[in-house]
Amino acid sequence: MTATTLTPTERPASSAAAQRRPTHSAIPTGRLLKVELRKMFNTRSGMWLMCSIGILAILATAAVLVFAPEADLTYDNFGAAVGMPMVIILPIIAALSVTSEWSQRSGLTTFTLVPHRGRVITAKLVVAIAVGVAAMVVALAVGALGNLLGAAIAGIDPVWDLAFGQALTITLATVLNMLIGFMLGVLIRNSPGAMVAYFVYNFALAPLAMLLASSQKWFRDLQPWVDFNFAQGALFEGGLTGTQWAQLGVTGLFWLAIPLAIGLLLVRRSEVK
Repeated sequence: MTATTLTPTERPASSAAAQRRPTHSAIPTGRLLKVELRKMFNTRSGMWLMCSIGILAILATAAVLVFAPEADLTYDNFGAAVGMPMVIILPIIAALSVTSEWSQRSGLTTFTLVPHRGRVITAKLVVAIAVGVAAMVVALAVGALGNLLGAAIAGIDPVWDLAFGQALTITLATVLNMLIGFMLGVLIRNSPGAMVAYFVYNFALAPLAMLLASSQKWFRDLQPWVDFNFAQGALFEGGLTGTQWAQLGVTGLFWLAIPLAIGLLLVRRSEVK
């Protein structure tokens, strides 16, 4: 009886395939950005929020055409009317782009395909900033069309009273406001909680701060250095002074940068269920 010795000449096909299998680092950043952009709008909430922006922009333009006196048919007023819905809704979209990974249970898939969570959050942040800038470009374009239409209906020359520098600072204010929503999404990671926090910050704290400033002189002097909403208001006027830029930086550090850093630390350590 003889024994036959088999000498392995090559590795199993499954082992070779496993070595050829791409890791998360092989996923290009461009593809990750495209995926995050698509995820921002292909949910029902994202789709309807974007539809609401378009609908409200049309209604705002129509309201200016119908109700505004002839002297108020200016590019600045049309742009402000169209941009107002975007300023309110875009931060919600930014927050949902983060919280959806936890509330819709897509995080298990996302962070399995891309275990480096920092890459995913960075892609979401870049997409949020890009969407904010693009939304303001659309708002300015629609405002220009409304200005031309209003001037034609009223039989007057169109008034272009929005300088390029002011348009840039308004865009910056919109992006910062959107980043507030993004920060709340990263910090809370729960859609209802992030929405409640956003509305409290935007529609409760701001009026309370204005009320306190009107009644207390000490807070009136301190407000530009502690109230991020108040500091952002100067961006809508354009032509900030050095002091106003400093106030924006200080308030942004405490209301945006530090909470965002804490949220990023929690995201990297939190368990995705």
